[in-house]
Amino acid sequence: MADDNYTHARLKGRLGTSGPRPRPLHLQAGRVLVLSYAEKLHQTARRGCCYLVSDTPRRMWRPSWLGLGSEGFLTHLLFFGFSGVGKTTLIQKASEVLQSSGVPVDGFYTQEVRQGGRRIGFDVVTLSGARGPLSRVGSQPPPGKPECRVGQYVVDLASFEQLALPALRNAGPSCGPGYRVCIVDEIGKMELFSQPFIQAVRQTLSAPGTVVLGTIPVPKGKPLALVEEIRNRRDVKVFNVTKENRNGLLPDIVTCVQSSQA
Repeated sequence: MADDNYTHARLKGRLGTSGPRPRPLHLQAGRVLVLSYAEKLHQTARRGCCYLVSDTPRRMWRPSWLGLGSEGFLTHLLFFGFSGVGKTTLIQKASEVLQSSGVPVDGFYTQEVRQGGRRIGFDVVTLSGARGPLSRVGSQPPPGKPECRVGQYVVDLASFEQLALPALRNAGPSCGPGYRVCIVDEIGKMELFSQPFIQAVRQTLSAPGTVVLGTIPVPKGKPLALVEEIRNRRDVKVFNVTKENRNGLLPDIVTCVQSSQA
């Protein structure tokens, strides 16, 4: 190879036929502790069976694992995990880092509302700082409107749509070079009472130049139609967030999205 710092290491530990034998790497599940330039990442993704391994102890994501599809394009990244594991915090931190580095980011996240130490509902909060109720315990829908309930929570559809829909429209499609990032936290039962939201999510996922970072519920019970549809898209990668891996995911997410700006 032209760069002696890189050698081939095939999947499952099988070595390529050219170049010196790479030094042993300490791997974590699904991760490679190396980094390559953007063009080398695209070459790696096209090969499909090789990594470009650097002797320099820098970090990268495996192309088939995070962010690069089989044709070398950036995919949407969705995360699920049990309540309280840190999905929203992970999304918030990623959006802050991306914004500080110049990547256009918009969208919304949901936040618990507590009173006297008891959770009484959820708010929807946009990245521009606007906030409104998503749901409340024991509240009543407006007169003449159907009740949208998830357990003890009644969803305020009007408030949700007033905040979430403009945030999705602002996030894409991109008119300039590079990508825009759209935060969608979350695509869950409460949000899916809104048909305009369902349509907006589909449009955002298909918008050129827009990358979605979002959260979905843990699979249980009757599947949610839109969530299953999204899971089956070829341009979507879905990851389980745990207390053990959540800190390690952040730099990989940021690096993945930033690479698309090159």
